[in-house]
Amino acid sequence: MNATKLIAACALAACATSLFAQNSPYLPPQNVLQLSASGTVEVQQDLLVMSLTTTREGADAATVQNQLKVVLDGALAEARKTASAGQMEVRTGNFSLYPRYGRDGKISGWQGSAELVLEGRDFARISTAAARIQGLTLGQVSFGLSREQRARVEGDAQAMAIASFKAKATELAKGFGFSGYTLREVAVNANDQGYAPRPRMMAMEAKAAASDMPVPVEAGKSTVVVTVSGSVQLK
Repeated sequence: MNATKLIAACALAACATSLFAQNSPYLPPQNVLQLSASGTVEVQQDLLVMSLTTTREGADAATVQNQLKVVLDGALAEARKTASAGQMEVRTGNFSLYPRYGRDGKISGWQGSAELVLEGRDFARISTAAARIQGLTLGQVSFGLSREQRARVEGDAQAMAIASFKAKATELAKGFGFSGYTLREVAVNANDQGYAPRPRMMAMEAKAAASDMPVPVEAGKSTVVVTVSGSVQLK
């Protein structure tokens, strides 16, 4: 290879190396800042969920299943009298049937349980309906946010989180000696924290469940948090 060809080959190799370096995805990014910000809104819980349950047991599985079905059908008929879209929704919950075994390892009987769930925003309607239903007892009470309330509050919290993210990015860019930034990637996550469901009835609830007196209920508050996280390119 003569000198002219050698110089041309070296120049071509240097150019290819430069192009590879510019386009290589493996080069570490420079002047990229990772950060996150959050927005928090506290709101009154507007959704009540009441779970009513019953259990039956007997020697025959079909008999136990039929007993549960009769009780559940009656409870559904009573609950549907005052059901209203959004205010009080009615649905069935868990329905289970399983064998019981004696000391000899053989099936000695059957036990089953059924559940009816009342859910909605009208607390008075739900608690009154639960008190009128016969054959089922109150198993669990929990509170939360309706879809409409959650969407509204998440929107407010999200706006707060985005504004905080942008302000923090601007402040950090200036702190590092840059004039501004451009957004590279971002992720938005939302969650809420509220009162956990109560697994056991209080004394007043047990008394109410045994009569026609509505169960006393009082909702708390949920804290909705939206977090915005991502990276920005300082410039």
